[in-house]
Amino acid sequence: MKKVVIILFIITLGLIYNYFNSEKALPNNIHIDKLVVLKSERILQAYSKGDLIKFYKISLGGNPIGHKVCKNDNKTPEGTYFITDKNSKSNYYKNLHISYPNKLDKLNASKLGLQPGGDIKIHGLKNNLGFLGKIHRWYDWTEGCIAVTNNEIDELFTAVKIGTEINIKP
Repeated sequence: MKKVVIILFIITLGLIYNYFNSEKALPNNIHIDKLVVLKSERILQAYSKGDLIKFYKISLGGNPIGHKVCKNDNKTPEGTYFITDKNSKSNYYKNLHISYPNKLDKLNASKLGLQPGGDIKIHGLKNNLGFLGKIHRWYDWTEGCIAVTNNEIDELFTAVKIGTEINIKP
């Protein structure tokens, strides 16, 4: 019994350390010109002039394996898209809109008699839940979006311009 208590105590300390341990901030005045999402690793990579500048741990759609096919499938799309808009007054703190669905996504959904869905974003946490911070990464909870902490979306919101390419890989 004593061994179990010690192990739980060590795990708890590790979780507390991870939660409060701050990650290296994105350098000031950096321009992110490409984003790459590695879905299987739950990583968003930020590049500037071909160099990996920073990576972010992410949460995805609640059904993350495979490409998004239709509305309400809770999948995060795969392929090459672009950031088409920024919203600083989002229900999820702030967001960067991703250009899903593209023409091929629409065609594939149409062939199946389905709607492709949309509103895929990189976003922070639901308003009033920002205190959860990194805890959100413990499971995939979005409806197909890519979620980061509020501090992380602040960085991306500043450094990513509309038109930036995002490549989402399995």
